Amino acid sequence: MFIFTARLTRGRIAAGVAAAALLCGAALTAAGLLGSRGVAASSAVSPEHIQTNEDRVAYLTSYGWQVSPDPVAVEELLLPETFEGAYQEYADLQASQGFDLTAYRGKRVKRYTYTVANYPTGEQGIQANLLLYRDTVVGGDICSPQLDGFLHGLAMP
Repeated sequence: MFIFTARLTRGRIAAGVAAAALLCGAALTAAGLLGSRGVAASSAVSPEHIQTNEDRVAYLTSYGWQVSPDPVAVEELLLPETFEGAYQEYADLQASQGFDLTAYRGKRVKRYTYTVANYPTGEQGIQANLLLYRDTVVGGDICSPQLDGFLHGLAMP
């Protein structure tokens, strides 16, 4: 049996506690950074400066989606000044993904629609939509256009 004794002053205890807190903070930060790389959405592709079709496809690919090389539809939409009903539900879905559609009320956005080739259930006809204001992605969703279809955010289910 070994017995270890040490003489500690208040200063050394305080320094030890501060060092432990710093190490814990660094470990949590590193875990957060490493963990975010494992999510479907890679932080490597920013929603800003999306100017070309290749940029849009790369943005969707960063979420893990394999999409058609060209959009199947491009539409210009005018977002309403106030969101009610289905518009509010859609704005809430976008907010859950970190997009703030309320900042674009009354503005024209473009919706680019792509066909998804790798939906996890194997279902065909699934679409990926990106809403862009100028060269910034301001919203997006994955949906099934079928009558009993679904709609969810860009992250893979």
